[in-house]
Amino acid sequence: MALSSFSNTVVVVTGAASGIGRELALQAAGRGAVVVATDINYAGLTEMRETAWQQGAAMVIHELNVADREAVLVFAQTVISRIKGHRLVLINNAGVALFSGSFHHTDLKDFEALFQVNLWGTINMTKAFYPYFMEMNEGHIVNLSSVFGLGGVANQAAYCTSKFAVRGFTETLRMELLGTGVFTTAVHPGGIKTNIVKAAFPKGPVATAAMHRISVKSFEQTAKTTPEEAARLILDAVEKKKQRLVIGSDGKIIDLVTRLFPVSYTSILKKQFEQVFANPYKNRSERANRNRT
Repeated sequence: MALSSFSNTVVVVTGAASGIGRELALQAAGRGAVVVATDINYAGLTEMRETAWQQGAAMVIHELNVADREAVLVFAQTVISRIKGHRLVLINNAGVALFSGSFHHTDLKDFEALFQVNLWGTINMTKAFYPYFMEMNEGHIVNLSSVFGLGGVANQAAYCTSKFAVRGFTETLRMELLGTGVFTTAVHPGGIKTNIVKAAFPKGPVATAAMHRISVKSFEQTAKTTPEEAARLILDAVEKKKQRLVIGSDGKIIDLVTRLFPVSYTSILKKQFEQVFANPYKNRSERANRNRT
């Protein structure tokens, strides 16, 4: 890919202090874009910016909580005032996971807190920058869903629901923007070697630290794709104006199974997940159910 492919382009990346977001920021800068990287982790942003500067790339960082709608609006207005005439690529990557067990054991406050980042963060950022996209009639909006936005998975009610919603939001924009110069991409990564599972601290009456360690170990052993590879594929999709991207062989298998078997995939994938992943909730949940009867 030519270094000039993102020339005259400003790329705004959320969740840029680590994982896929960090690589998106660094690689977009390496392709010639001016990158505005945001995260709630300012120390991580600072380290990432130093790496970019060492590589001779342009990078601006901003501490931002995407769940804070007013802060997002102020941030967007500041950025827009400084980028007039430049193509904008907005990458809504910020996201969190929740380790709480089944829906029955998930507190709605934790469910809602996840939504504030995964769904409302995406909506807040898109809404704040939308006037600029409409004015310029060009640009690209990239929203990170998940393979868990293609199929529902046990013990992931909040995460799956948020990622299905991100998918629906992005596909709605895709239709509304037909015939304009603004494009969208819904990204559905499979297992990516990031710290998202490790950072999802146990919540609720069932999940424990020991169970969380089992889940983290299982995820680390099975995640197939590096953040570097995921970021490269996402930026390539922007270049090609690709509007749907599934990442990883595991992601493509889940995508295929859920499309071919829109109902029975539930039992098919349940068996596969039980063979590959440890279920840290199983015995504890069974005991809890016995105690209630």
